[in-house]
Amino acid sequence: MTYSLDFRLRVLSVKKKKNLSFAETADLFGVGVTSLVRWVKKPEPQTHRHKPATKLNMDALKEDIAKNL
Repeated sequence: MTYSLDFRLRVLSVKKKKNLSFAETADLFGVGVTSLVRWVKKPEPQTHRHKPATKLNMDALKEDIAKNL
């Protein structure tokens, strides 16, 4: 899940103001400890993927949609 820059900065601000550990902050906001550590290093969200787009078989998609309507 991608969190907004505003949310990330607010979380880091609360961590600093209340002198919380990474684990305490993660529990308080319901995010992962690894995410918090990453946000300290680079708070801006990643804007691109490092892998190619997923290719869909359009015929299989149409068939699946027809089956599940």
